[in-house]
Amino acid sequence: MNTHAAAQTSAPSFAVPASQSCGTPLTRVSLAYFAHRINLYLRFGEPAHTVRLDRWRQVAVFLPAAIFGRIRWESNDYGTTRWQLMVMQACTPLDAAQRILGVQPGARLLLHAEGERQVQAALSCIDAIEALSIAPNAVSPAYWRTLGNRLAARGPLPLYSAARHAAWLAGRALL
Repeated sequence: MNTHAAAQTSAPSFAVPASQSCGTPLTRVSLAYFAHRINLYLRFGEPAHTVRLDRWRQVAVFLPAAIFGRIRWESNDYGTTRWQLMVMQACTPLDAAQRILGVQPGARLLLHAEGERQVQAALSCIDAIEALSIAPNAVSPAYWRTLGNRLAARGPLPLYSAARHAAWLAGRALL
């Protein structure tokens, strides 16, 4: 018996979830956890499917236009070496996308926060959005871009309100 063919058939397929057609382009996001070294996880977002590769790694699969936030935390023997928060939007093959490590084939980068101070500020904004009973993945992409620009410029951070969210939903309904 050909063991290579048997291994191919038994390996989990995360290319297409069972509920989607084969023609739907998907974005695959790698996640990992190694105790006291690296924690790469989703802060928010609703993957269409998640595949556990082993004890430490999994892959979250997103449909086009889905918004999700991923946090990367790394450390070594001397303490934390990296804090990173990225808010991304899954794309179709025809959209302009950025190549991002661990995101296949890429995504539209809406917010990039690097360093503990920026990440903590962005997380407090996410917590404030959740306090309004709004899912962060339902927030306007323009807000995430604005927040990322203000973080980079070290300016005052914009607040997301229920009125702003209602305006975003009303504008989306017109499309």
